[in-house]
Amino acid sequence: MRRGRPKLLSLLLLLLLLLGPPTTAVMEDPTFPHLGESLQPPPRACPPRCSCPRADTVDCDGLDLRVFPHNITREAQQLSLQNNQLQELPYNELSRLSSLRTLNLHNNRISSEGLPDEAFESLTQLQHIYVAHNKLSVAPQFLPRSLRVADLAANQVTEIFPLTFGEKPELRSVYLHNNQLNNAGLPSNAFHGSEAITTLSLSNNQLSYLPPSLPPSLERLHLQNNLISKVPRGALSRQTQLRELYLQHNQLTDSGLDATTFSKLHHLEYLDLSHNQLAAVPAGLPRTLAVLHLGRNRIQQVEAARLHGARGLRYLLLQHNQLGAAGLPAGALRPLRGLHTLHVYGNRLERVPLALPRRLQSLVLPHNRVAALGARDLAAMPGLAELNLAYNRLASACMHHRAFRPLRALRSLDLAGNLLTRLPTGLPTGLHTLRLQHNQLRTLEPEPLAGLEQLRELSLAHNRLRVGDIEPGTWHELRALQVLDLSHNDLSFVPPDLPEALEELHLQNNRISYVGPEAFLSTPSLRVLFLRANKLHMTSIAPEAFLGLPHLRMVDTMGNPEQVLIQLPPTAPHQPRARGP
Repeated sequence: MRRGRPKLLSLLLLLLLLLGPPTTAVMEDPTFPHLGESLQPPPRACPPRCSCPRADTVDCDGLDLRVFPHNITREAQQLSLQNNQLQELPYNELSRLSSLRTLNLHNNRISSEGLPDEAFESLTQLQHIYVAHNKLSVAPQFLPRSLRVADLAANQVTEIFPLTFGEKPELRSVYLHNNQLNNAGLPSNAFHGSEAITTLSLSNNQLSYLPPSLPPSLERLHLQNNLISKVPRGALSRQTQLRELYLQHNQLTDSGLDATTFSKLHHLEYLDLSHNQLAAVPAGLPRTLAVLHLGRNRIQQVEAARLHGARGLRYLLLQHNQLGAAGLPAGALRPLRGLHTLHVYGNRLERVPLALPRRLQSLVLPHNRVAALGARDLAAMPGLAELNLAYNRLASACMHHRAFRPLRALRSLDLAGNLLTRLPTGLPTGLHTLRLQHNQLRTLEPEPLAGLEQLRELSLAHNRLRVGDIEPGTWHELRALQVLDLSHNDLSFVPPDLPEALEELHLQNNRISYVGPEAFLSTPSLRVLFLRANKLHMTSIAPEAFLGLPHLRMVDTMGNPEQVLIQLPPTAPHQPRARGP
């Protein structure tokens, strides 16, 4: 038996040699799940508490971070660190992120000392940088050439350097508003080599004159809320693509502008010069101008020659100037054939300006001294849709009964705050809104309201109306009326026969002491009813008063002597709210 064992081992060894060793491919199959391995991809590296929704995005917004986060992937293209407590940017961490395209540092506590000069040298692909609402006292000396948008607003910046925004061929938008920049801190070559900038915001700074050498590619320039008293000659001669120019809230006078200031701006559409010290309309306005805002200046008269070039003007705003009786001479606005809206409220005009452009659609004249309205004063504006003469000195005796008849397109008429004792006559039948509050109306008659079948809103608040002074049939033809305001009068009960389409009725601050069961029979569409501050007591409203009002949503009875009990119709689809003390 012992002699046969070596032969058996020899046979086994020969068999193994014939079969050969195990194949390497089977042992090292990369698709085979080895022990301890997972089929899931490895987790992305992401700083603690931050979120990384994509491989190139790191979002650390609003985490109260005080230290720049570690473990930010080198592949990051979008990094948001806004709304934190960061005071500095470590160069070693930032220089690793050479793939960054967007860096958002908005609303931190970063100072210029915490921002190294070389901080952005390695960010050669950066396109958007947001450092608004920090504590920078000077701008970074260097920003990447690849930049498209730079936002340094709401800091304390007093100085810009040539390579902060210069030599940036792709730069489109620069935001520097709400800083402390004066002209000395803005070098003449601040935008040299950046010929694609379309938006520049320098508002709310300390500039005393319009900066020279602005990019010729500008389309929007914000310079409001500075100390600008002068636009140097030729300062805007190269900005021929400018469409919007904001110069309001400065210290501009007539001597700070000349006839060439705006003459080269062949694409200008919006010019805001309000809240300055101008005594005249500027000369040399371009033909393309659509909106001219001159409110709150010291303009005493408008000369037609100054507007001759601005024939494309659509909106002219002259509110709160010093325009007197001769402030708008007849025909002064005649060159503006396409004028749509004229605002002259808050002046000293004594009559409606004559010979206004025929295509005018909105004339806003409240808070002047207009005391009379003649038969032909409005005849030159057949297309007028909105007329506001509120808070003037118009009396019924000085208002011609045909004054409004030519205004066939009129939809809104505001005569509030005048001295009217009766309703105006000859009102256009297409009116939608009529405001007569704060007058001295003592009576309402059917005739002035006849034919107003499209009227939707009528305000008669703050007058001296009593129910007995409202003649029968007054509301008869107001078939479309939805809102009626009779508040602050001397009504002792709900006026009868109110319009059927009425949805909102204001009766607050009257002397109503009782609401009978038939008070609202004529108004089945009523939704909102105001009865506050009357003389109603606990049982002053009849239980049946609101029957037949399925759409009623609110009844306001606050401010009455007692809490008012309101019985609502049980079949109402939505239970209305009853407001009481």
